[in-house]
Amino acid sequence: MGVRGLLIDLLELYEIIIVLSVVLSWFPVTNPGGTLHEIRIILGRLTEPVLGPIRRVMPAIGGGGVRLDLSPLIVILVIQLLLIPIIAR
Repeated sequence: MGVRGLLIDLLELYEIIIVLSVVLSWFPVTNPGGTLHEIRIILGRLTEPVLGPIRRVMPAIGGGGVRLDLSPLIVILVIQLLLIPIIAR
């Protein structure tokens, strides 16, 4: 597999983690300490170091109670841009 293949796999796995984090954020936590809550905590610990700084630079857009956080989209776009030259080799 090599370093190149490992890097590709890790970047793609991180994209999946971001998407899971986004999807799970749509569901309210009804049981603090439950499985869903624990999964969200783990995903937050994995994604917040990357998403947090982007959120601080570019806050969520929208209004009227509906806010759209674009930081996951930006990170996925950057990952895709990083993957292009890696895969093209």
